[in-house]
Amino acid sequence: MGPHGTATDQGAALRPVRTLLVDDQVPLRRALGTVLSADPGIEVVGDVGDGRAAIEAVRSRGIDVVLMDIRMPGLDGVGATREVTRLSPSTRVLILTTFDADELVAAAVRAGASGYLTKDTRPSALRQAVRDVAAGTSALAPGVAATVIDLLREAPAPAPEREATADPLHGLTPREVDVFTLIAAGRSNAEICAELFLSENTVKTHVRAVLMKLGLRDRVHVVIHAYEHGLIRRPPT
Repeated sequence: MGPHGTATDQGAALRPVRTLLVDDQVPLRRALGTVLSADPGIEVVGDVGDGRAAIEAVRSRGIDVVLMDIRMPGLDGVGATREVTRLSPSTRVLILTTFDADELVAAAVRAGASGYLTKDTRPSALRQAVRDVAAGTSALAPGVAATVIDLLREAPAPAPEREATADPLHGLTPREVDVFTLIAAGRSNAEICAELFLSENTVKTHVRAVLMKLGLRDRVHVVIHAYEHGLIRRPPT
């Protein structure tokens, strides 16, 4: 755990989301800081220009959310994300990119990022994404799961880290398996409620249980888990 935990752990109502901005362009960092600081629920606690400085900030400041540029000199956003999430599993990383999707985005998500935003994201959507990630809910706008699946399909699947006989859904109840399957298919909580005839609170409880039992960071990593264990397959062409 990070030294301060997530905004959810500490009570999002008690303090704002502690956010770090990481980009090698000073004007962009300043603009992002202005946009985020307009939300009383978000506190920009620092802005740095490279991946190594981001790691040091997370190590010393107790950051809830990092907005991380993916292309930086020295240590890029992929390497920095990997180290940040290793040092502080409670810290969430949102990748900032000029492009909608590319192989570096897929690599960053594999490294532990909770999703990505393009640098032209609307201010209101940017603030909402930071709040959502800090709260442990949907990492990005609807449809992100499908985008992540497409990215992962374009890259070779990594060698499985677990034994081939291991059950990738070990410990889940039958209902939790149903919820896992729907998350992996990109369904929102509201859609899961409708499909399984469950209340919103019940679905949220199942989602938390799925993440905890499988040791997954968030919904995006449910998709990755499903893909890497053969639970999501390329559709016929």
